Amino acid sequence: MTTVLFAAPSLWDEYRDVLPKALTEAGVTADLVLEARPEEVDYIVYAPSAPLQVFTPFTRCKAVLSLWAGVERIVGNQTLTQPLCRMVDPALAEGMVEWVVGHSLRHHLGMDRHIVNPNRNWDPACPPLARERPVTLLGLGELGTACARALAALNFPVTGWSRSPKTVPGIRCLSGDEGLDAALTDAQIVITLLPKTQGTENVLNARTLALPRRGAVILNPGRGALIDDEALLAALDSGQIGHATLDVFRTEPLPKDHPFWSHPQVTVTPHIAADTRAPSAARVIAENIRRGEAGEPFLHLVDRTLGY
Repeated sequence: MTTVLFAAPSLWDEYRDVLPKALTEAGVTADLVLEARPEEVDYIVYAPSAPLQVFTPFTRCKAVLSLWAGVERIVGNQTLTQPLCRMVDPALAEGMVEWVVGHSLRHHLGMDRHIVNPNRNWDPACPPLARERPVTLLGLGELGTACARALAALNFPVTGWSRSPKTVPGIRCLSGDEGLDAALTDAQIVITLLPKTQGTENVLNARTLALPRRGAVILNPGRGALIDDEALLAALDSGQIGHATLDVFRTEPLPKDHPFWSHPQVTVTPHIAADTRAPSAARVIAENIRRGEAGEPFLHLVDRTLGY
């Protein structure tokens, strides 16, 4: 019998029914438990916010399977020597695409001036076509690539940037420091979907925020630390950045006295751009356990050297 420790107690209510069903459908016979002797555990289903932080006693554990897409809070744990898999959930990508496309179109079409129009101004000015609005997407992982493709399908000219070279059909792909500057220069919508690493923190700072076209829009559904908050506020105040729609922050919930709340050119959404959906995430977990038992490679294995 395979013993699976569900070590994310705050999420148990969401998974108590769907995970056993997913395991059965994957052909895995498992004992799914909330507590177990560490030396008897074969797999750990995990969330980085969970109480479990020391993995050394789990000598039989074949893999730690995270329910989160981001692993920055766990990847540096020195006691975690077992394989670590991050969550890549099809529903997570769907939710992110919907948020990114929705907010991109909001700003592209200038919806706010019609939705909030207390003076009843008749303003028939039309927006440009999508093909005339350059979009830059920082991050070409699973989520970034899905968003890039969706925006390109609407005829936006999309440039994608990643730290290492990547190829996505239909997307102009750049990489490295020089590629970052080229990707940002003259962009009208900039979307950040990078993981948080030492190499990506404050990737949007006073210097790089000066590169997009004046009045550009920033969308950040990635990580709060990707943007220098003070530099962004200064760019908003000067008009260099026209609006920022932010879903993630360095401190969450965002403190009530943070200037983002009151800034007229900032939209705050409460970390809702994409959420892990238990039914589909359970199938991802079950498939990785099936693979582990069959001796097949795990899906979405984290590269510790890269941090994601």
